[in-house]
Amino acid sequence: MKIALGADHGGFDLKRAIHKYLEEKGHSVLNLGTDSTQPADYPDFAERVASAVARKEAERGIMVCGSGVGACIAANKVPGARAAVCHDTFSARQGVEDDDMNVLCLGARVIGPQLALDILESWLKARFSDQERHRRRLSKVLAIEGKYLRASN
Repeated sequence: MKIALGADHGGFDLKRAIHKYLEEKGHSVLNLGTDSTQPADYPDFAERVASAVARKEAERGIMVCGSGVGACIAANKVPGARAAVCHDTFSARQGVEDDDMNVLCLGARVIGPQLALDILESWLKARFSDQERHRRRLSKVLAIEGKYLRASN
């Protein structure tokens, strides 16, 4: 799977561990920065990750910041991105299976590296269930997105 990966300075160390893990598992990683612990703003990298997913340059995206929250808010501003903060394996799996989540946001100051990799593994293995009730709900989410996209044009 091709995965877009980004982080701000607060998520840089965890991003490196995730990048290594993904490559070891045979995934292709689109590194969208940052590449140091120098102060960097999460919205810049969250937009890059979410845009890569929305444009289908990557199948899914991962964004890491201090809490995961700011990155999630920024990523969800990109039409086509369905980002969620997950700090447990259940939410990561369920977010994909029920909600077709395509951007995983993690908080490097909230969870440790081993839990992050466990969450990542659950998320990677999950697939959208395509059950009628989940398709119906996803259609409603996409309709909301579409309504506001049309209103802004």
